[in-house]
Amino acid sequence: MRLATREGLNMNAQSKTKVTVEQTGSPIGRPADQRATLVGLGLNKIGRRSSLVDTPAVRGMIAKVAHLVRVVESE
Repeated sequence: MRLATREGLNMNAQSKTKVTVEQTGSPIGRPADQRATLVGLGLNKIGRRSSLVDTPAVRGMIAKVAHLVRVVESE
């Protein structure tokens, strides 16, 4: 098992490109995996916003629930 080093953590901290997502749709009547994805993005109510580090994993989560969220421009 590989342990994270301080250098590895600092590299992630240096690449702080953020993406802000806003929930626009309701998870009612959606599959459980889509609801869990919204929770993973830090969203749970329409109109809520969450700023996340822009990684391929986060982009994949956004793509999975693209019909329920929108990407907000940086302010």
